[in-house]
Amino acid sequence: MKHLVVSILVVLSVFHAFMAVAEDCKSNGERVIALGGTVTEIIYALEQGDRLVGVDTTSNYPVDAARKPKLGYYRAVASEGILSLAPDLVIADADAGPDKILEQVSAAGVCVVRTPDGGTLASVTARVNKIAEILEVSEKGNVLAQEIQSSSEQILADVAKQKQNPRVLFLLSVSAGTPVAAGAGTEADAIIALAGGINAGEGIEGYKPLTPEAAIAAKPDYILMMNHVIGQSGGPQSVLSIPQVALTPAGKAGNLIGMDGLLLLGFGPRTPEAIQQLAQKIHLDLTLASVDK
Repeated sequence: MKHLVVSILVVLSVFHAFMAVAEDCKSNGERVIALGGTVTEIIYALEQGDRLVGVDTTSNYPVDAARKPKLGYYRAVASEGILSLAPDLVIADADAGPDKILEQVSAAGVCVVRTPDGGTLASVTARVNKIAEILEVSEKGNVLAQEIQSSSEQILADVAKQKQNPRVLFLLSVSAGTPVAAGAGTEADAIIALAGGINAGEGIEGYKPLTPEAAIAAKPDYILMMNHVIGQSGGPQSVLSIPQVALTPAGKAGNLIGMDGLLLLGFGPRTPEAIQQLAQKIHLDLTLASVDK
C-alpha cells in the first residue's frame, strides 16, 4: 500500500510539473503549432498566421490554414509529427492531446500552452486574450476581443426582441441510422440559446443516441447539423428520411439547417456571425445588423 501511495505521488508530481511548464514556459513564438481549429482561427485573426508551421486537421479556416502542414486530429496527435516541424511553441485547445503526447513534447523543450475551454461568449474573449498574451500581441487581442463583444451584444439585443423561441435539435451524427443528439453542456446547446432557440434535446446531458420516442417527444421545429455530416449521411433527403427525424415537426416540414461546423461550434472570432446566421434561419422574419467577416 505504501508503495502504491508513493507511486501515485510521483505521478501527480510529474503531472503538476508538466502543467507548470506548460503554463509558465517562455518562447519567442517564431515557429508555432496550433492544435484546434479555433486556436488556429484566433491566431490568424490576430494577424499572426505567418508564424504557424503546422496545424491540426480541424484547422480549415481561413483558407491559408489549409496550406499548412497537418498533424492529424487535434485530440490524437503524435509527438514525432510535432517535433519534426521544430516548433518553439505549441498552442493547444483545452481538449487537445493525448496529454501524454503533449507531455513528451514539453519534455523535449518545446513550450506547450493550453487555451481556456470554450462553449460561452466569455470563453471566446478569454481565448483571444490568452493567445494574444502568449504571442505577445496583447494590444491586438484587446481590440479583437472588444470587436467580438460589441458585435455579439448588438445581435443578442435584436434576438431578445423575438417573441417566439423555436425548438432546435442538433444532431452530431446519424451513422447507421441512429442520430446522436446534443443536450445540455454542449457547444450546440449554447449556440442554440444564443440564437434565440430552445434546445429540443434539453432532457439530454452531453451527446446521446436518440430513440424514435425521444425524437417525437422533443418536438423540434428545426434540425441543425454540420454541413459535412449532412454530406457524409447522403444529403438532406437521406437525413430527413431517418425515422427519428421524419416523425418530428421539423422532419415533416423539411426544416433541416446545415452550417459550417467550425463556425457553428468553434466559439472563436466568428461566433457573432454564427449567432447571426443561425438566428436568421430559425427566426425567418428577423432582421439583424450585418457582422464583419
